[in-house]
Amino acid sequence: MTSTDQHRETWDAFRELVNMTPSALEKWLATEDSRAAGQHKDGGESTGHASGRAIVTILRKKKDDLSDADYAHMRKVIGYIRRHLAQRPSGDPRDTRWRHSLMNWGHDPLDDG
Repeated sequence: MTSTDQHRETWDAFRELVNMTPSALEKWLATEDSRAAGQHKDGGESTGHASGRAIVTILRKKKDDLSDADYAHMRKVIGYIRRHLAQRPSGDPRDTRWRHSLMNWGHDPLDDG
């Protein structure tokens, strides 16, 4: 598979799984629920929260302006969302850390498209 094919595959999967707009994701990242979700190293920002900020930047770029580092982060996002979706809790996920964590990564499981 060529680099171009990998980029196209990554782009397609990323656009399918990241269902929040840059502005909706930014608004979410500003909330206390967003900051509280995920794993925090040394009491700092969670991995997912930092990823969300990077996702906003990627979403605002033109496809032709994406770097190899952007594509690497997009692949990380794709993997995280797919793994996390497989761990869906029973019951209403509306106010769960599971949903909040996914939203930090740009995916709202309650948004069916």
